[in-house]
Amino acid sequence: KLPDADELHAKAQIAYQICRILEERKLTQKAAAQLLGIDQPKISALLRGKLEGFSSDRLFRFLNALDRDIEIVIKPIGKRRGLPGIRVLALA
Repeated sequence: KLPDADELHAKAQIAYQICRILEERKLTQKAAAQLLGIDQPKISALLRGKLEGFSSDRLFRFLNALDRDIEIVIKPIGKRRGLPGIRVLALA
């Protein structure tokens, strides 16, 4: 297991939600790029799951630009969960 596997998985889940919203809104890559303040090739990379150039913070800003609130919850590890980790939950 990669040392940052949980973070990579969380970023992938966040990127998936961004892509889902863009698809839901039927935005072209050019329109999406304008809305998110990036260029079209970066949108293309995001849609293909190429997340190397995208920090979690940057993905959070994209969600805000798409009219989504973000809540971060920090809590003790539950008895059933075992090891600490990162989880992304998306509400409709």
